[in-house]
Amino acid sequence: MTEQTIDRAEAATTCTAGAPAPAAAGILSHPEASVPLAFTQAEIGWLPWLEPAEEATLTERQYEGLVDRGRAKSDYFRLLVRDPDILRARTLTDKDIFYNANDGLPRAERELAAAATSRFNGCIFCASVHARFATHHSKRHDDVQRLLDDGIDAVQDAAWRAIIDASVALAATPSRLETRHLDALRAAGFDEQAVSDVIHSAAFFNWANRLMLSIGQPDNPPGE
Repeated sequence: MTEQTIDRAEAATTCTAGAPAPAAAGILSHPEASVPLAFTQAEIGWLPWLEPAEEATLTERQYEGLVDRGRAKSDYFRLLVRDPDILRARTLTDKDIFYNANDGLPRAERELAAAATSRFNGCIFCASVHARFATHHSKRHDDVQRLLDDGIDAVQDAAWRAIIDASVALAATPSRLETRHLDALRAAGFDEQAVSDVIHSAAFFNWANRLMLSIGQPDNPPGE
């Protein structure tokens, strides 16, 4: 694991462990929350620092913004649905990148790109979700867990190494994604559509991590 990765993970842990004090109106705190301190494939929760919209008050426009009405049960999506137009655009983009997998990069590798980006950025919640999806679609639990436990530099096969390296380079700053990263993806057997899918998957979660880390904190389920 690189020093930069450690710094990002520690910064994220410090941020989430020290949830904002209720000094300003509308800011939520969760002093009794159990903040996970390690990356995991287990299901964990998420607590907002800003007040989500009440489910009972959601309008039809807000439901359109959610795209999936079942997401009204989620604090995260009820917080984002305060701006339903942006949420709808965000959700449709997310679905097209990760679920439209008939061509290009397989779903497992799209989830790997998201998990690697989240691991690098220190987003414990996002890493847990997408590591779990990567394992489900690839059946490679141990390889995914090694990414979480040992970091972005953990040993992987050539194809996964190329995906992780390209994703992390893009997450650090777009200008760090160089020709050599694209060449490594092509050498691993990925066509141009698949290479594009790696970039889109990593870029989306590079943005999503920063949003999630800014407006809430991960939380262990009760009793854990």
